[in-house]
Amino acid sequence: MPKPFKKYKKSDSSSENVRAKKHLGQHFLKDLDIAKRIADTLCKTDYETVLEIGPGMGVLTQFLIGKYQRVIAVDIDKEAIGFMNTTFKVAHEAEVTDENFVVKEADFLKMDVLTELGNSPFAIIGNYPYNISSQIVFKMLTLRTYVPEFSGMFQKEVAKRICAEPGSKVYGILSVLAQAYYDAEYLFTVKPDAFIPPPKVESGVLKLTRKENYSLDCDEKWFKDVVKTAFNQRRKTLRNSLKKFDLSTELKEDVIFAKRPEQLSVSEFVSLTKKIEADAISTH
Repeated sequence: MPKPFKKYKKSDSSSENVRAKKHLGQHFLKDLDIAKRIADTLCKTDYETVLEIGPGMGVLTQFLIGKYQRVIAVDIDKEAIGFMNTTFKVAHEAEVTDENFVVKEADFLKMDVLTELGNSPFAIIGNYPYNISSQIVFKMLTLRTYVPEFSGMFQKEVAKRICAEPGSKVYGILSVLAQAYYDAEYLFTVKPDAFIPPPKVESGVLKLTRKENYSLDCDEKWFKDVVKTAFNQRRKTLRNSLKKFDLSTELKEDVIFAKRPEQLSVSEFVSLTKKIEADAISTH
C-alpha cells in the first residue's frame, strides 16, 4: 500500500496495518496536493483550535499541525487512532506536542464537543466518511455559535446538495438549513484515484463560512420543522405538504403556498415560518 506521507521514512511499515473499512465509509486520501488544498480552505483567524473528523492516517492532519495552535483529531477507528498516536507522531515529532496535537478515539456524532473543546471558537475540517456526512453537517449546525468555518470532502452529490441554489433539483433540507447560517461554496471535485481504495463516485470539497448575522428572524425550531415537512413531500405545493400545521383558510390563499419547496430561498422560508407561526397563534 503506498504511503501518503512525504515525511515518513522508507522503513516505516506500520501504515500498512491500517486498512480502510467499508462499514466506516473509509477511503483514505493519498494525494498530498489535494490534502494541502483542503487544509488551506480554512482561512479565518478568530479561532485557535481545529477539530479534524476522521483523520485516518493523517494525510490532511500534517498540513494542519503548526498552522493552528491546537489540532484535535477524532476518529472511531482503533487502528487509525493507534497509527496516529505512534507512527504519525514519530514522523512529525519535531512539530507535535501534547499541547498542540491531540488524538481522540470518539464518535463525533455522539461526542460532547463543548465539554472536550471548551466554549472558544473552533473550525471543523475533514475527509468525512460518506455514510455519515449529512449527519455530521446537521450536528455541526447545532454548534454554529462556536464554528465560524467548516470545510472538507464529501461525496460529490452531497457536497453539491449542500451548496445548491433554489430551483435546483438537488436543493433540499440540507441546502436550506446549512445556508440559513453559512455561506456555502463548492470548491473543487476530486477523482476516485486520489484515494485508497478508490470510491465508486467522485468527491467534492466545500467550504461553509458562517454569516455575520446567523440568527434567524423567526423561531428556529419552527423553521427547521417547516423546512423538513415541506421537503418531505417536495413534489407537492406548500399548501398540500404543510397540512400538518392546520393552516387557516385565509393563510392558504397566500401566493407562497402555491409554490413548491425547491422554489423558496432561505429568506422566503423564514418569511413562511413567521406566517405559519403567527397563524397558529391567532387561530388556536
